[in-house]
Amino acid sequence: MRRDRLLRGASALAFAPFAMRGRAEAAYVEPNIIFSPLARQRGIITPTANFYVRDHAGVPTIDPARHRLIVHGLVRSPLAFTIADLMKFPAVTRTHFLECAGNSGSEWQGPSASDVMNSHGLVSCTSWTGALVRDVLAEVGVAGEASWLLAEGVDSARYDRSIPLHKALDDALLVYAQDGKPLPPLHGGPLRLILPGYEGSTNVKWLHRLKLGRTPWATREETAEYTELLPSGHARAYDFVMRVKSVIVSPSAGDRVRERGAQTLRGFAWSGRGKIARVEISTDGHTWREARLQPPILTRAFTAFDAPFAWDGKPMTLRSRATDETGALQPTHAALVAERGLFSQYHNNAIQVWHLGRSGAVRNGA
Repeated sequence: MRRDRLLRGASALAFAPFAMRGRAEAAYVEPNIIFSPLARQRGIITPTANFYVRDHAGVPTIDPARHRLIVHGLVRSPLAFTIADLMKFPAVTRTHFLECAGNSGSEWQGPSASDVMNSHGLVSCTSWTGALVRDVLAEVGVAGEASWLLAEGVDSARYDRSIPLHKALDDALLVYAQDGKPLPPLHGGPLRLILPGYEGSTNVKWLHRLKLGRTPWATREETAEYTELLPSGHARAYDFVMRVKSVIVSPSAGDRVRERGAQTLRGFAWSGRGKIARVEISTDGHTWREARLQPPILTRAFTAFDAPFAWDGKPMTLRSRATDETGALQPTHAALVAERGLFSQYHNNAIQVWHLGRSGAVRNGA
């Protein structure tokens, strides 16, 4: 396997792991925020064209043949890997969801979004292919005192996040393919870090550097951003795992139920802690009954569910709540606000309520 060995003490930033057509390509541009049309999705795999997008400084222009992943810091042998090098490690393909920490953030202070795409559309699910981070770290040799790593991208913001080493050594992936095809630049190609179950912002796109160290780096994106303001006035940081969540995607806000009688609702559930164990639905706001889970039921992936219900033309509310394999139950909005206040912004996994009116129109809220 060909690798470029780095001199100990050399600055990783002195290397040029990416190629750009000109300096203008590296200039700051407005970030992309593109919501996924969940109501149109039928299976658990989100088509790449519909996969949500969230970046912080636009998409860099990268020549995959010249791109390098530098691994340095508290390691025995700092190395730089090409994409071809990484492809020589055993390839792993796994299906996982990816969710922006700010998904449903508009709903913290009450119903806001006009449809499920805008309330829940910063989440998607696909198959990822790449090398295990632990295999690459074994190649460089992790020093005993290392317990964190810094992942950095090559966008114009040099976006970076601190990641616990135990996660990197567990199921983290260095991904170069999405849904069986080369990873598109919009989604982080040619190389992206995938941390199953962790908030989307830690899954660094256009990855070019991993630095191992003893403590978190307290970067801008994990201090000024991606922290959760609590009622006490303190902020919770390094809260990575996405909690158990579900949403009914049909019927949902913006839909219209055309006929009375037998209906079928459907939706998706997911959890950063593992598999979905159960989904329940309510059509009266008081009683709950189990929905049918559609196989496959995978860890840290979408699980599709459906359930029959009857509409007699009277107003009703539609809710779903999920339980994961750890026993964690999706909370009500009131319970979440009681714990974390109204200004947390991130990690909103509250039960979503849709109101079905006499006209058949569905809107957001009870």
